[in-house]
Amino acid sequence: MGNASDAIPSERLSALGGERGRSALLLLGLLAASSITLTLATPFAFRAGGDQAYMALAIATGLAAVAATRVAEGAPEARALWLIVGVAVLLRGILLFTEPLLSTDIYRYVWDGRVQAAGINPYRLIPADGALASLRDADIYPNINRAGYAVTIYPPVAQMFFFLVTRLGENVTAMKLALLACEAATATLIVLMLRRLRRPVTRLVAYAWHPLPLWEIANNGHVDALMVALMLLGIWFTVGGRPVRGAVSIALAALVKPYAILVLPALWRPWNWKIPLVVSAVIAACYAPYLSVGWGVFGFTTGYISEEGLRTGDLVWALAVWRQIFGLITGDYAVYLAGSAAVIAALAIVAAKREVRSLETTLTDVNRLLLAFLFLLSPNYPWYFLAATPFVALIGGAPVWTITIGAVLLQEEAAWDGSVPILVSKSVHFGAFLVACAYVSWRALGAPRQKVGYGDARLDAR
Repeated sequence: MGNASDAIPSERLSALGGERGRSALLLLGLLAASSITLTLATPFAFRAGGDQAYMALAIATGLAAVAATRVAEGAPEARALWLIVGVAVLLRGILLFTEPLLSTDIYRYVWDGRVQAAGINPYRLIPADGALASLRDADIYPNINRAGYAVTIYPPVAQMFFFLVTRLGENVTAMKLALLACEAATATLIVLMLRRLRRPVTRLVAYAWHPLPLWEIANNGHVDALMVALMLLGIWFTVGGRPVRGAVSIALAALVKPYAILVLPALWRPWNWKIPLVVSAVIAACYAPYLSVGWGVFGFTTGYISEEGLRTGDLVWALAVWRQIFGLITGDYAVYLAGSAAVIAALAIVAAKREVRSLETTLTDVNRLLLAFLFLLSPNYPWYFLAATPFVALIGGAPVWTITIGAVLLQEEAAWDGSVPILVSKSVHFGAFLVACAYVSWRALGAPRQKVGYGDARLDAR
């Protein structure tokens, strides 16, 4: 038994805490320097070594972000947050003025905005159509992918965004700046949610230094940044007792990238018809200005589904593994899609029927729905996984870290590079994700149940 004389004086405890905080801040600074160095080196490595060089450095950057997330929680909050935000801005500034290395989608964004400004429905004509010859230039038009055979694929809210941004500037830099503004909104919402969860706001570093948003937003300029911001805004509105505004925001997010609709079950109360009616009205209102092309308003969607192997299931990872083992079986893709739909529907029902909701349970449900969708449909491009990146800060855990960092393995841009086959890359990516899920499940089964102190903010969407 100890006594009062054995106790450490409060002054010494304070000094020890201060020393640990300074050490954590110093280590965080070293991790920041490594992230900056890796980011600066990546364009040169990509040009010299192709996709594999990019993947290696991006994964290293991701591991630095994992370490920084752990370290930042022990650093003095205010000073650490300034460092985190400052480095995040610097990293994005570097990539803002680096030409898009890994995707040409942003050139189509600028083109669609320009076409709309000319009073032409972007779903009507392919870029190579002679009627659009007067809109072509030397900077944007030559870089548009599928220019010779595909109309745009992007839904109406994305199109409205493209139009508004190009009124400020018909160039890649203006579009990137607008998408970085969306990222700033995302970062702000992450901080607000962390405060409500009573978790250290320094966990923002998990998102802010993560390689996926760095490269897929700041460098490649993917419109998913707008979808993610609207998705988090919808969650925040609903948690704050404004479910109708939340539903509007989620509907707008789904009209940027449709799979954002997966968020709705976690926000909806069964038999509350107000939310479905609001969502339907928003969708109808946003599509209305483009309906002069009739069914053509869905753009290149069917062609894209075929190109990405989603019509036959050839590139859907879990099904491809099954076929490698058991061979092609008639109707196997239909069975797989039905099973996948059943899994997602079951998760959606669990989320919708949850009686007592908090911000923590809502984020957990949304995270599960997104991860299930991404795993089961296994997209071929890394930027689809941007929807999950805020959850590395808000929820954390090996599965979401693994699936978002591992997404960089799906990069296939350097045509001259000896690329690893996509199904091999997917096997590493999703295999690691399954291992992470198994590890978390094993830990959960072996550890005693505890109440996690994430706060008790209630959510009622009635």
